[in-house]
Parts: sequence; structure tokens; C-alpha cells
Amino acid sequence: MTQQETVPLRERAEPDAEARKQRLRRRLERLLGIAATEGNELLPLRNGDEIFPAMLEAIRSAEHTIDMMTFVYWRGDIARDFARTLADRARAGLRVRLLLDGFGAKEIEPDLLEAMDEAGVQVAWFRKPVRLSPLKQNHRCHRKALIVDEHTAFTGGVGIAEEWCGDARNPREWRDTHVRVRGPAVDGIAAAFAQNWAECHDDLYDDRDRFTPHEQPGNATVQVVRGSASFGWQDMQTLIRTVLTSAEERFRLSTAYFAPDQYFVDLLAATARRGVEVEILLPGPYTDQRACRLAGQHHYAALLDAGVEIRQYQPTMLHTKIITVDGIAALIGSTNFNRRSLEHDEEVMLAVLDEDFAAVLDRHFDEDRRLGEAVDPARWRRRPLTQRLKETSVRPIRRFL
Repeated sequence: MTQQETVPLRERAEPDAEARKQRLRRRLERLLGIAATEGNELLPLRNGDEIFPAMLEAIRSAEHTIDMMTFVYWRGDIARDFARTLADRARAGLRVRLLLDGFGAKEIEPDLLEAMDEAGVQVAWFRKPVRLSPLKQNHRCHRKALIVDEHTAFTGGVGIAEEWCGDARNPREWRDTHVRVRGPAVDGIAAAFAQNWAECHDDLYDDRDRFTPHEQPGNATVQVVRGSASFGWQDMQTLIRTVLTSAEERFRLSTAYFAPDQYFVDLLAATARRGVEVEILLPGPYTDQRACRLAGQHHYAALLDAGVEIRQYQPTMLHTKIITVDGIAALIGSTNFNRRSLEHDEEVMLAVLDEDFAAVLDRHFDEDRRLGEAVDPARWRRRPLTQRLKETSVRPIRRFL
């Protein structure tokens, strides 16, 4: 066990941790133009065994409105559980809206859609490919959000499918993290839903939306950042660029899909070279996007040479989207560290300034890190020609991964 695992970074941090948080907050607010909110309560939920019961219980306890959006809605018992629970609340008289991505959720079983429709659930599709202009085909809604009664929200990486069930105990149970949010930051997550719902439906709100003020049940400061597909530099890129350049001691990234452009590869390397511990945890033998994995592996040599630690998670598919910085800040949401998330897709990310929240995510990272196999720089430089050719083969499509 390494020293960094035995002594939490927050205990080694400078006495001016509060000043550092405020400095990072002001950088993010000014550079993104999005105000952070105070008094939020955040609960990290790890893997399906924690995530799904919490989400379903929130839906069952709803009294007025339920808004849900997801990229993946596939098959299995959990898909039926969500459809049944949403339908039950619609029959009880609640306003229930479900927004599905036209590409990511295409595997949903038709009978689930029929059952929800008959119960009164308003189901809308985001950019169905058959109805879409070629210019929009590549721009998907990758956001995941559940907003209940305007005061409780969930977001993170999980999709509605049997792959996310369980506790990452074997290759059939994916590793992921979601977060439950209460407090003023719920409005930012609700706005992410509203932005995409407005493109798909005539009614943006109705008389069941109460627009009530928020209490402040916790201590976390949260900025909600939305990424949207367009040309040029995006807010999500500014967010990650700012936390990378602000890191002073440690930058940790756990991501399902790692295929950044050269700018962010160089920035990760530069961050490591100026003395920051840069640790990256990526999928190992189990991945559902092998082309994306090859695109990221193309950059391993440059990162390893700069002192970046890269580990590949072994037990199952790693689907998390988490960054922690210096034990004081964390990013969590739907955004991966790839060009698709940063340039092409609708995403939502929480920038959280709270030592306790960061400490939980760092503890989870330590546990996952021990289950990861380190990429050895010397061995990687000697990787076979076949591996190099595979990395080169995906170069023409790298910008879409």
C-alpha cells in the first residue's frame, strides 16, 4: 500500500484549503459564466446495488412530478422495473416525462413503451436517426438525469439495463457511480432536462410544476455545467481545462472512454511534468468500445513518459465518469474524457467543491486502483507491431470516438 493511500490527501493539504476552494470556484464561475450554489447535499451511489434502489424509491415516493432522461434504455428486469414504476406513478396522477435518446435507447422493448404510454407517461425521443438531418446524426443526448418533485435529482454514468445491475463482482456487472443531489443544484440538472425536452415536445412546463424555492440541506458548493453539441470551444472543455490547470497536488481521472484530442493529451502531460500526481483509471480487458480504447492507447506512450500513471481496471467494464482534484474538488456526471463527450454530445457535469464528497470518491478510486493493472512504460514501448497497427487503424475516426 502506497503512502498516498494511507494518508488521505485532505489531511496533507495546506491549511488554506478553504481559500483554494474559493479560488477554484471563482475561476469556474468567471470562465464559464455559471454561478455555483451553496448548501447542497450529495450522496455518491456506487454500482447498481446502490444506484437503482435509490432511484426507484425516489420515483415511488414522488408526489407531483417526475422527469427522467437517459441515453441507454436497454433490456432486462431492471428495464421493466423502471417502466413499471414510472407507469404506476403516472396512473396515480403524477406528471411523468421520459426522454430517450433516439440512438442509445433504440433497444428498449416495444411493450415497455406501450405500457408506459397507456399509463400516461409522456415519452419523447431525442433526434431519432430516421427523422434527422445528416448534420445532427452524430450529436446525441448522452445526459442521464432523474428529477423528482423539483427537489431531488440523480445524475452520473448509469444506464437503464441489466449490465449495470449488481456490484461489479464479475464481467456481467459493470462498475459505475451515480450521485443523488438535494438543494439548489437540482435546478441545474432540471435545466439540462428542460433544454433537451424543449427540442422534442411542445410543452416545456405545466401547472404541476410548482417552481418552489430550495432548502439548503448540505454543505457542498456545486456548479452544474451543461455540454451541448456545436462548433468551437465548449463549456465542458473549459471545465476540464480549468481543473487540470488548477491542480496543485493530485489529479485523478476515472473514465469509461478515453480518446482525447492532442490538446488534452499535452495538458495532462504538462500537469504531470509540473509535479502534480496524475492518475488515470481506464477499462481493461472488458470494454464495449474497443475502437475508443485503441484511440486512447495511441497516447499512452506520451503520457507515461511524462510521469502519468495509467491503470486498466480488470474485473469488469469500468463505466465511471469522475475526476477528483487535490482532495477538495470533484467532477461527476455523464461526460467521458473523449472527443465525443467534449465536442459532439449533450452532457451534464457537476463541479463539486466539498472535501467530504471528494474523500468518498477518492476512497472509491483507491479501491478501484488496486483492481487495476498498471501500464508499464518500458513494456508499452516494446508493444508488438500488431498493437501499433490497430491504434493507427482507428485514426480516421478518432474525432468521433
